[in-house]
Amino acid sequence: MSRQRIAIIGAGPSGMAALRAFESAQRSGAKIPEIVAYEKQDDWGGQWNYNWRSGTDKYGEPVHSSMYRNLWSNGPKEALEFAEYTFDEHFGRPISSYPPREVLWDYIDGRVQGSNVKDKVQFSTAVRWVDYDRELDTFTVTVENLKSGKTTSSEFDRIIVSTGHFSYPNIPDFTGIETFPGSIRHAHDFRGAEKLADKRVLLIGASYSAEDIGVQAFKMGARSVTISYRTAPMGYDWPDGMEELPLVRRFDGETVHFTGGQTREFDAVILCTGYLHKYPFLPAELALQSPNNIYPAGLYRGVVWQKNPKVYYLGAQDQWFTFNMFDAQAWYVRDLILSRAKLPSAEERVAHMRAWRNRFQELEGDADDVRFQADYVRDLIEATDYPMFDLDQVVEIFLAWKEDKKKNILTYRDKPYRSVLTGTMASVHHTPWLQELDDSRERYLSTPAKTEIEELVVGDQLAAGADSAAEVDVPVAGE
Repeated sequence: MSRQRIAIIGAGPSGMAALRAFESAQRSGAKIPEIVAYEKQDDWGGQWNYNWRSGTDKYGEPVHSSMYRNLWSNGPKEALEFAEYTFDEHFGRPISSYPPREVLWDYIDGRVQGSNVKDKVQFSTAVRWVDYDRELDTFTVTVENLKSGKTTSSEFDRIIVSTGHFSYPNIPDFTGIETFPGSIRHAHDFRGAEKLADKRVLLIGASYSAEDIGVQAFKMGARSVTISYRTAPMGYDWPDGMEELPLVRRFDGETVHFTGGQTREFDAVILCTGYLHKYPFLPAELALQSPNNIYPAGLYRGVVWQKNPKVYYLGAQDQWFTFNMFDAQAWYVRDLILSRAKLPSAEERVAHMRAWRNRFQELEGDADDVRFQADYVRDLIEATDYPMFDLDQVVEIFLAWKEDKKKNILTYRDKPYRSVLTGTMASVHHTPWLQELDDSRERYLSTPAKTEIEELVVGDQLAAGADSAAEVDVPVAGE
């Protein structure tokens, strides 16, 4: 087994999960293959590895991360918690359910800090091409060291593709958009909402990017925020200054015409129009081609490439579950490679995929989607030694989260949830999210003076309609 060589392409959360899966097997006494992971960024973390750059990085490569400066988790951390490394274990105390980006990066990084798996990663190294030799049944991986410019090739027995699919923006065209005099960018290149203060902002798209950038822009003082949807509005109870309108019909300078007949004037446009499955380092016969959905065609159990079952994809699905789903996938792929799990015949794999695809195509709405993905994760965990956790309770957290957003899209991040792994109730962050303008790890984990918290809460509740400070209820830390 140690003679096998495995290439992991990408060291974001899914690539890190693969490294951790093999390390777990090795700690339990298993012999593992030689593993080499390639990561084109200077450090691991994928999307969570924030970089101020957009467009191209310092090496002239397309920037991978779509992370922006003031991003906070838009889903409860209790739904993504690693089953074998809890938030309690990492932080040593309860934290709130919606941490900012630095805190989540610290968590995923911390899980593997006590091991030597980072030694297996070649950073600042871009995979240029993967070639498969049918006769030898091996892969040749050609990479470039971005610091030295040196190109090398190595042979591997199996390939794990863990580059994610939220890095190549989908950029549609709109009639007259070239006449727009303001700024135009895709959400992939968005790095912060501060410059949107006092701007009239148009977001094209009606999913999580539009939702989150929209409320970030509102938080940072945008004059107005308009979200344009193609099929249906998100339908939240937006605050004054935010609205949803149907799809853009055409641009005429700073004036935008919508299909419902409305017109508005804007200073900035952000395209929240999704991403493409794109793998420029893979030949067509190995490259997944799929719209963003929760069960892409061509992947047995969501991870094994049917056309060549020695190629695996991690994190290729649209995602409700994230970190713990990547773990479940990585543990299963590891067990296939270690021959702990048996790969069915091609015909059996087709039947299995058809059954799951048929169920997938019958889903109606978010509740169905999240239950489907929970069952998918359960199916993978049951095939491995990854710790099982209460997936049904995680589903309930997701559904409650959806209801929280319907009640108030600006305050849902202030609600705590209970860990399904430890039973720990999340703390309430010392500052309401709408008033918290510092997303640093230091600020998040600090304990500001009570007077500072009171001033922020009073100001927030007065703005919400309290007639005087006497009517304001100030929460006490720890309650």
